Amino acid sequence: MNPSSAFARVFVDELVRCGVREVVLSPGSRSAPLALVLAVEPRIRLHVRHDERSAGFLALGLAKVSERPVAVLCTSGTAVASLHPAVLEASHARVPLLALTADRPPELLATGANQTTDQVGIYGTATRWAYDVGVPEQRIGAVAYWRSVAARACAVATAVGDAGPVHLNLPFREPLVPDGDHSATPGTPAGVESWPESLDGRPDGRPWLAVDQEPPAVTVLRDAPERGAVLVGEGCAERDAAARLAAALGWPLLSEPTGDARTGDNAIGTFPLLLADPDFAAAHRPELVVTVGTPGLSRSVLGWLRTAREQYVVDPSPAFADPTRTASRVLAAVPVAAKRRAATAWLRSWLTADAAAREAVDAVLDETEELSEPTVAREVVAALPGDALLFVGSSRPVRDIEAYAVPRDGVHVLGNRGLAGIDGSASTAIGAALAHQRDGGGHAYALLGDLAALHDVNGFAVPAGDDRPDLTFVVVDNNGGGIFSLLEQDGEPGAERVFGTPHGLDLTRVLAAYGVPVAEVAKVSDLRAALVPSAGLRAVLVRTDRAESAALHRRLQDAVHRSLSR
Repeated sequence: MNPSSAFARVFVDELVRCGVREVVLSPGSRSAPLALVLAVEPRIRLHVRHDERSAGFLALGLAKVSERPVAVLCTSGTAVASLHPAVLEASHARVPLLALTADRPPELLATGANQTTDQVGIYGTATRWAYDVGVPEQRIGAVAYWRSVAARACAVATAVGDAGPVHLNLPFREPLVPDGDHSATPGTPAGVESWPESLDGRPDGRPWLAVDQEPPAVTVLRDAPERGAVLVGEGCAERDAAARLAAALGWPLLSEPTGDARTGDNAIGTFPLLLADPDFAAAHRPELVVTVGTPGLSRSVLGWLRTAREQYVVDPSPAFADPTRTASRVLAAVPVAAKRRAATAWLRSWLTADAAAREAVDAVLDETEELSEPTVAREVVAALPGDALLFVGSSRPVRDIEAYAVPRDGVHVLGNRGLAGIDGSASTAIGAALAHQRDGGGHAYALLGDLAALHDVNGFAVPAGDDRPDLTFVVVDNNGGGIFSLLEQDGEPGAERVFGTPHGLDLTRVLAAYGVPVAEVAKVSDLRAALVPSAGLRAVLVRTDRAESAALHRRLQDAVHRSLSR
């Protein structure tokens, strides 16, 4: 057995022992040793994608939902660079992604050899650990080394409080395929056949390295003020604990969609609209805000957070999130209340305002059956069946969900909010749906804008033979960057060309070219009918006008202001 093939067998076996169940690969010659082992490994579900950029985000989605390390494998050269956006998102969102990059052996570096560049450290500070494994060699001790590296990579990627991407650079010398000697498989005693030691791992399928990670200590909040709030942002790992704290203290629960804690009686659904109202925000300055995850979706919320007398940030990592730089204390876990507080005038004022704002929003949106972007967000969340998963694209869709969708139980919402980019949205949604349904979850949905769908259009290219989730994409097509119609750039000379960026493409035909059936809808009743779960990948397309949408958002905020002034 040649060293490259021996390494691949040992390394893949150790990944499985360490909890890896999903691997994504993009084809390439230099990664052949691992690809050939993965192709026949029954303990791993293998996904193949032509585009490394999409492959990285597919792995990201799988890891976000499964919370297990997921590996993505590519060949050398520009393929490695194409994984960089997914690695960055995984870093900021603390997702356990294993970037396995095949490489040429060191004697070919700096020679002008084909498809060869310096891959070591290519992802910079985005990785929790980056390591060049070295060319596999036939020698005593190699198996322990290979297994130790694989186990350490998985342990680092899943570290409590600081999960994130790991990069292993894997140089291989030829031959890259098995050379006909298959005798040195795991279980062969040392000294038998051609390999100088057993390829086996630890007994009983144990990983080579087991890292004990204690859960963080929980703080008890004593003498918590009445005027407080729990604010939940992206990456909240303790959604139930956050909801319990709000309920126990009689505080409003303000959760961004990807905080995934918009649940329970204390959840305030319209809080971005309420806090965008100067009078309401001024009258509701908090004494203490407990922030869980990374907030930052709405300017109105961050502005209000700056007015808090104190802010406690919940984050077990030294790299805790404090975008307003107002944190006065950092806790490793969501605290618990020393005693339960009955409902107060403070909470009632939030609930009353939320009800008034909701009534005002619904009154405006219900004036017509024609679909608008806020209406789509409201209807999609309302129509989700129990145990559904919803991936929400960055830019306008996630903000429309935050402001206009009614909080509800029984659904899981996620998005790529680590860096808040629109890159890789389709692939991440597919990966998330696959992981969700592998664990027995229900139908999956994704709400994207047209630019997000186009940016990752190769994500819709699922090769024959690969698993396809039951996933409905709802794509809002306003022919460009609609969010800029609501920002300061709108109306500036040249803004339409450099921010609006109209593409003029027929998305129905674009998606059909990738084998995705599309239903175009224009009315609320048609959208509701199109959201009924069905098998496979499909899309629902809603066409809107950017200028009309911007005017509607302003009208909705005005309606909320009037409702609060009564």
